[in-house]
Formats: sequence, C-alpha cells, structure tokens
Amino acid sequence: MYENIRYSLNNLKNNKLFELAVVTVIIISALEIGAKTFSLPDGAMSFTNILDVFITVFFLFEISIRFIADEDKKSFFKKGWNIFDTLVVAVSLIPINDSEMALLARLVRVFRVLRMVSVVPELRVLINSLIKALPQLGYVILLMFIIFYIYAAFGSFIFKDINPELWGDIAISMLTLFRIMTFEDWTDIQYETMEVYPMSWIFYLTFIFFTAFAFLNMVIGIVVNVMEDEHAKVRQEKEAADNNPTIEDLHKEIQELKQLIKEQGKG
Repeated sequence: MYENIRYSLNNLKNNKLFELAVVTVIIISALEIGAKTFSLPDGAMSFTNILDVFITVFFLFEISIRFIADEDKKSFFKKGWNIFDTLVVAVSLIPINDSEMALLARLVRVFRVLRMVSVVPELRVLINSLIKALPQLGYVILLMFIIFYIYAAFGSFIFKDINPELWGDIAISMLTLFRIMTFEDWTDIQYETMEVYPMSWIFYLTFIFFTAFAFLNMVIGIVVNVMEDEHAKVRQEKEAADNNPTIEDLHKEIQELKQLIKEQGKG
C-alpha cells in the first residue's frame, strides 16, 4: 500500500504539469512579495494575505510529496537544496501579523523566490558551479585585492592633494579604484589628475588592464571550466540512472506484466 502511494506521488513529482505548477506558484509568490512593497487598498491587502496562505500551504504540500516519494529518506536532508526548501517552508509557517517573529517571517518569504533555483535543474547546475568555483576564485580575489591595495596606496600618496574626496586615504582610494574598474565616469578622475601629472594616464590604464581585463577573464575562465565539469557530471549521473532501473521502473514493469497476464487470461 505504501509503495503504491509512494509510486503515485513520485509520478506526480516528475510530472511536467506539476513542475510547471510549482514554477507558476513561485512566480506568483515573487509577484505577491513585490506587490506588498506598494501601498495597497484594504481589499488588495486581504487578497494578498489569502494568496500568501495558499502559497505556503502549496509549498508545504510540494515538499511533503518530495519527501514521501524519495527512495532514501535518510539521505533526503543530506542534500543542500532539500534543506533550503524545507527551512523556507518551515519559517513561512510563522504568522506574519501579531508576532515577534513577523519581521523574520517577511524576510524569509522573500527567499521563496530562490526556490526557482531548486526547481529548475539548469539553475541548480549554475549555482553548484559557482559554489565549487569559490575556492579557486578565492586566490584570484586575493591577488586582485593585492593589486587594489598597491594602486590605492600609490594613488593616495600621489593624488591626495588633487582631490582628497577621492584619494584622501587608502580606503577611499580603493573605493575610487572600484569605480574606475567598473568604468563609472573614470575618465573624469583621470583628466583631473592629468592636469597636474600628465603621465598619470599610465596609472589608470595599467590598473584597468590588470583588473577589468586580466582578472575578469581569469574569473570567467574558472567558472566556465567548473560549469563544464558540472555538466559532464550531470550527464554521467543521468546515463547511470538510465542504465540502472529504479524501484519505480521495476514497479511499472510489474504493473505492465500484471496487465499483460490479465489480458491473456481473458483471451
């Protein structure tokens, strides 16, 4: 009896229409959160409150289906996305009104939008790739910080008297360099210092080359390599799953055999 229920819930979980319904509810949840940031009439506020209850109940229903349909329930909460979804659903059960936890409940409801990542496999691959790339990116960020620090110290010593608001100390200089790296009106800063130091353009061009070009390409290269490895891993897992039949596949074959035997018996 339990296996039949689990089998039915697993089919529901893997049903494309059900997945589409989950994505639709997540989108509605995002729109509902955005709507609450505006001043709404009482009728609209009542509707959004009812909608919030529906969304919370639906997410609770969906996570329950996933848990019951899972073959290895002991490993269900060993997966990061399952833990994230469960926490979001659990905290969403906190009443928003007349509660000391109201602010926390509202903030967590914002994270329900991130459930889109856990539902769409392609988005999960992207996030997993970024997380796995962090150790390698850490060294690039450390090297970039060293470059920032050197140029900020140099800029503070040389350009401080020209514009203290941009080069007053090393902290302000690093913020200015970040502005330059993002190309936010950096030519205005360059021309201002060039009036005193005509060759100061070398300072800006070399900094932009190291940060905006060299380091940015290094970051992109690392992320792309990790994403390729992650996609290859997903393909291997899919091939292994296709070659190794699951309990649901065996259950389906048994049902088909029973149906075949039943039809032959009638014949």
